[in-house]
Amino acid sequence: MDLTKRISQAKFAQLVGITQPAVSGLISRGILQVRDTGENWVIAYCGHLRDIASGRTGSNAEGFDPDKELGRLRAAQADKVEMANLERRAELAPVSVIEEVLVRSGVKVASLLDAIPSSIKRRVPSLTDAEIGFIRREIAHARNAVANLSLEDIEGEETEE
Repeated sequence: MDLTKRISQAKFAQLVGITQPAVSGLISRGILQVRDTGENWVIAYCGHLRDIASGRTGSNAEGFDPDKELGRLRAAQADKVEMANLERRAELAPVSVIEEVLVRSGVKVASLLDAIPSSIKRRVPSLTDAEIGFIRREIAHARNAVANLSLEDIEGEETEE
């Protein structure tokens, strides 16, 4: 193969161990020049590989930008350290812990609410069963309203205030 002359994309691909479509991509990105010699293609291709290896290129064929990726990595690491610090200072808790506290609190509040009608009946014996039934229904209504709350409901209340 005479590299001082122009060669086909297929021959160059075979020479450097890539595919013909990859060579076409190098041409379309301006790394290789269409009417150049095989020798110049080898020089340009090797220069391109050195640039990628050293991180000097802004991006390669896959859109990889080493500087941008390093920035993303550093930001993620900073977030991780910040979250660990917040956990240590007890300013942040895992969702599973918060969920457990809320479930246990809900069970405790429900049992306290369920005891209210009996407590009222003992203190005010003159109340009828219908009146105690009304109190039970109102408590059940309030308990169901709280059980069906969502984050959007709570955020909506904050904006109204």
